[in-house]
Amino acid sequence: MSVSQSVNAAARKLPAWPLYPILLFPGLWLFWTVLQNPGPNPVESLEHGLGEYALKLLVLGLLVTPLRDLGGVNLIKYRRAIGLMAFFYVCAHLLVYLVLDNQFWWDALIKDITKRPYIIVGVLAFLILIPLAVTSNNLSIRKLGPKRWRQIHYGAYLAVILGAAHFVMLKKTWQTEPLVYLAIAVTLVAYRIPKLIR
Repeated sequence: MSVSQSVNAAARKLPAWPLYPILLFPGLWLFWTVLQNPGPNPVESLEHGLGEYALKLLVLGLLVTPLRDLGGVNLIKYRRAIGLMAFFYVCAHLLVYLVLDNQFWWDALIKDITKRPYIIVGVLAFLILIPLAVTSNNLSIRKLGPKRWRQIHYGAYLAVILGAAHFVMLKKTWQTEPLVYLAIAVTLVAYRIPKLIR
């Protein structure tokens, strides 16, 4: 039995629901770590850490299809859990920014959202992800129909690129890690373009 066949056989037996607490654990561990060792800027450490987890899961969600197409590994049943946990981390990232970083100082928030490009890009990514999260259930697929549902979820491609661009712009200098995320995101989206055209 090949590696892909072994993975697929294991995936058929394992339900998707355990993935939610498993993917929640890194965020809880980050929170605990920041509490134990706050460092010079604990809010920034928490905010940026949650944002990176969100981006990693968005990229992981896009990897599912090429893994199936190119490697024969079928993890489609786990993609919904990955996407919803990515949205959870995006919300947590935004909540830390709103509550702990800006403390609901609305004048500063409005200034950030309208004048800081990296925040504008991040907010756009968040807004695109909202309908994806809301419709990530079987009822929405039945109500919308598979074709319309897929069209809505194409927004994930733009959201992951905007998320990676947000990370690059946040650093303000050309750093390797954010650029790697952006390159991976663009590659994964570009992989889908021929299928979308067909």
